[in-house]
Amino acid sequence: MKAAEDPVRGQLDGPRGARPKRNLSRRNIMLYGVLIVVAIYYLLPLYVMIVTSLKTMPEIRLGNVFSLPKDITFQPWVKAWAEACTGVNCDGLSRGFWNSVRILIPSVILSISIACVSGYALSKWKFKGSEVFFTLLLVGAFIPYQVMLYPVVIILRDVGTFLTDIWQGTCGFFTSAEGSCRGRVQLFGSLSGLVIVHSIFGMPILVLLFRNYFASIPEELFKAARVDGAGFWQILFRIMLPMSLPILVVAIILQVTGIWNDFLFGVVYTRAEQYPMTVQLNNIVNSVQGTKEYNVNMAATLLTGLVPLAIYFVSGKLFVRGIAAGAVKG
Repeated sequence: MKAAEDPVRGQLDGPRGARPKRNLSRRNIMLYGVLIVVAIYYLLPLYVMIVTSLKTMPEIRLGNVFSLPKDITFQPWVKAWAEACTGVNCDGLSRGFWNSVRILIPSVILSISIACVSGYALSKWKFKGSEVFFTLLLVGAFIPYQVMLYPVVIILRDVGTFLTDIWQGTCGFFTSAEGSCRGRVQLFGSLSGLVIVHSIFGMPILVLLFRNYFASIPEELFKAARVDGAGFWQILFRIMLPMSLPILVVAIILQVTGIWNDFLFGVVYTRAEQYPMTVQLNNIVNSVQGTKEYNVNMAATLLTGLVPLAIYFVSGKLFVRGIAAGAVKG
């Protein structure tokens, strides 16, 4: 009985092991202090932009950029959206917004669809030379975009000319009307050409993400589906895609932020009436005509960044899950 009571008595003497750490330890104070300083560093410019966009120009000229607006006005936001001059046109950012939407939606759908199928094939349906193909694809991710600007211009121009010749030849074969065959396929200087450019340049990183994510899915699921007679597309749509919501969200966020915030491709591969929102923002901020309206510039900047910011806040948790899951295997 005495030997049997000793273990119980030992458990009743009190808790053992290391003491729990205090919440206000020196380490936690330093950690949270650094995080607060970093947060202030990144949030302070956003605060200045918001309060400046709500001030009138006479109040801005007083010089206190950190003070709250005395008389809140939304006129700078209205002018930035519908009245500010972005070159020849003075219709604000509204034209650029719809151009960006017309560029964004097909680019995101096309690039993610191709990358999803490619990553799935490279991870589960490996073929001869697949690793070499994947390596070459990754090399493309490290080539600076600026190096490929002019070659892409030539490719878009020549492909458009080639497709135009095919269209006119085919049209002339089926119809005798001369006027109906004068159409022209134009890729350079059009939104369709810019969609193709964004889809191609987003391919390397997206294929890498999808390949790593699909490689982390248990191989037994794939083999079981193969035993049951499922083919390439059945496995993709019935097994892989239903389990791929986190990585799809990651791909959407990466593409939306990259395409929406792009300036270089937009100014090179489109024309004035088709400029995306970022190019028109640059034209508003760097305008040399009239008075420099800082409140309008700040409002235009905030309007341009609302779309990717909203998407990231809505799906931020899934973004972190997808990045972590896609890094399990390489």
